[in-house]
Amino acid sequence: MFRIVCPCHFGLESVLKFELVRLSAAEISAADGRVSFSGGWDTVAAANIELTTAERVLIELGQFSVAAQRGKTAFDPLFDGVMQLPLEDVIGRDDAFIVKGSSLNSALHSVPACQAIVKKAAVKRLQRAYHTETLPETGEPHVIQFQIRNDHCTVYLDTTGIPLYKRGWRQHANAAPIRETLAAGILDLSHVRSDTQLCDPFCGSGTFLIEGARRALRIAPGLHRSFACERWEQVDAAVFRQARAAASEKINRNAEFRAVGYDSDPEAVALTLANAKKAGVADRITVKQQDIRQFRFERGQNIVCNPPYGERMLDVEQARELYQIMGKVFPADSSCSIISPDAEFETRFGRKARKRRKLYNGMMQCQLYQYWK
Repeated sequence: MFRIVCPCHFGLESVLKFELVRLSAAEISAADGRVSFSGGWDTVAAANIELTTAERVLIELGQFSVAAQRGKTAFDPLFDGVMQLPLEDVIGRDDAFIVKGSSLNSALHSVPACQAIVKKAAVKRLQRAYHTETLPETGEPHVIQFQIRNDHCTVYLDTTGIPLYKRGWRQHANAAPIRETLAAGILDLSHVRSDTQLCDPFCGSGTFLIEGARRALRIAPGLHRSFACERWEQVDAAVFRQARAAASEKINRNAEFRAVGYDSDPEAVALTLANAKKAGVADRITVKQQDIRQFRFERGQNIVCNPPYGERMLDVEQARELYQIMGKVFPADSSCSIISPDAEFETRFGRKARKRRKLYNGMMQCQLYQYWK
């Protein structure tokens, strides 16, 4: 059994926690930007394959203080802490291992120096465990991550490799795509279900439409991609085979879900159609070239969108003019969720949101403005 940690976008912790409840994970705990839980390799496999809002699946190897100690050098607590971790449980004698990390509000502020110390301590620990003077590192790579915050260090092993938001279906994107994991969380908060009629008037590369369709059909986001730990000798290949089989059994091709997207850019329309085909949901999605001024709401639609705004594609005033148009063409009784970083959005849109939720799109603080009858 491991303690497993999944980072996520700030504001989506509750969504990710509920996903883990559905996976029957044990001892779930949510904190800022991450959710932790307990499980074995089967849980690690299921989390990598099925979670829609997690960024990675990390195994927590341990945590300890790196505060200065009398009579020791500044880096001694870091070295000693890593030396106490059971690295041999997850890293084989011949395995390669790479160290990455970050440091914030700590006397150990040099990340390269910390990387060197963690690597040195890991080598020493593994040499003792395997009774050898040499570690060939010819096997599959394992990534050790350290995170130092306020002189407290946590060390993880990354089981994912390529981040989970890279589903494999989006080979190309427009100028300002929303990350798939953030889109999945917004769709959950917008109550997109198997019978939803989803609409995105600014579809771009089709992220909301495609994530919505795959969510409605219960197609696991990691079903058709691989993960770093699948190649490790510590993981039985049957674990991932069984996890994929379990995920495949959940697919519901009978869902009534339909989606329609619009974009004024013909290249975005073509891009959405190509991505939807690669994602296996092209039959659920209709895309048309259309300016927002020509938008006509159809009863029963659930609008979810990420309109262009000042720091991405338009200047601020152009974006605010767009919000005014949206306020006119989106009926007062329509259901819609709109993500924007503009504090004046509600004023320009012309209506106060029924609910607001703070989210981060990359490093940009945004609000998810939600409206319903």
